[in-house]
Amino acid sequence: MIFHACDIPEDLYYDIERDVWIRFDGDVATLGMTDVAQTRCGKFAAISFRDVGKNIAQGKTLTTIESAKWVGPFPAPFSCEIIETNEAGFGKDILLANKDPYGVGWLVKVKPTNLENEKGGLSTGNEAVERYKERIKKLKINCLRCID
Repeated sequence: MIFHACDIPEDLYYDIERDVWIRFDGDVATLGMTDVAQTRCGKFAAISFRDVGKNIAQGKTLTTIESAKWVGPFPAPFSCEIIETNEAGFGKDILLANKDPYGVGWLVKVKPTNLENEKGGLSTGNEAVERYKERIKKLKINCLRCID
């Protein structure tokens, strides 16, 4: 679904308040910054990843992102263990999330450690689309992507 040029794939889960998308594959979750978030952030300038194997509590920082407009955390939508980062990808092209936030611009892969108790804030499908439409209108966002 495209709304105000923002892509909201309906097959993903979202932590809308934290602007995190989640793709579950068995017991592994791939996480990234939404199109709305990368637009608000602007062009990435630097990204600092936490170590693989690190356990992170819900809401705590998985990576720190720096742009010309903003420096801040990419928060965990649920408690998890980091099992892989996209540090190599971002090392080759710092704008991966600005170009393709739902594909090659993923940030971390994690194993949830308390998902049953912490999944209440996640949305998917039509519910996620409708909630994001409201957020986009409230924040007056029109998404933009970097291109080569």
